Amino acid sequence: MSNIHPTAIISPGAELDSTVSVGPYTLIGPHVRIGAGTRVASHCVIEGHTTIGQNNRIFQFNSLGAVPQDKKYKDEPCELVIGDRNTIREFCTFNIGSPGDRALTSVGNDNWIMAYVHLAHDCQVGNHTIFANNTQLAGHVVVEDWVILGGFTVVHQFCRIGAHSFTAMNSLLFADLPPFVMAQGQPAQARSMNFEGLRRRGFSAERIGAVKAMHKALYRDGLSLHDAMARIGGLAETKPEVQPDVDMMLDFLKAASPQRGIVR
Repeated sequence: MSNIHPTAIISPGAELDSTVSVGPYTLIGPHVRIGAGTRVASHCVIEGHTTIGQNNRIFQFNSLGAVPQDKKYKDEPCELVIGDRNTIREFCTFNIGSPGDRALTSVGNDNWIMAYVHLAHDCQVGNHTIFANNTQLAGHVVVEDWVILGGFTVVHQFCRIGAHSFTAMNSLLFADLPPFVMAQGQPAQARSMNFEGLRRRGFSAERIGAVKAMHKALYRDGLSLHDAMARIGGLAETKPEVQPDVDMMLDFLKAASPQRGIVR
């Protein structure tokens, strides 16, 4: 294949679409599958039971599909699955899952992942996210759609990060971050809602108004979480178009870990 550099080492068991390109000195293991149009640059190692979709761009010096950094791991055939149209910049490390959870680490579609990002075992990353340089996720972290994580954000294991949320540079997340919330600090605290991001994504004035009301209930009026959820639940009574946003927030809060709680 003319688009595979002669110094690349591709295992005979690997399954690469004929349109995949692979740069110099890259190693691809026997259980790897890569879809059409994906470009893998030089000096990458892709191993384990790893599946990569279509039209991804994987820059040089990445390690994808290595075993988890988990002492309990005993060579079980766990997986890493990456979707379509993702950009993965230099020096990222994505580990496969572990048998103690889903046995799967997953990345969705259309994500922009900058240099030195670490995804530990069993992380779940949605679609349209942005991870700035040196974002570090411990094991079992869930990141929903449209999340933006600022540079050097560090996320504790088992935390969940809600859709459309945002962290500032150097944030430490030890609790679940609800949808729409902008957080900053060590540990991170809620500062506002991601209003500019919502406007850019075409949220109507009514939907943004509902998000403002959610922020007020959760963070400004001194309500308990139970009372804040009750107030949020009533927001759609006069504005039914905000019901999906209300449901997303309530579903997230109901599932919040009693040990960690939410970022407040």
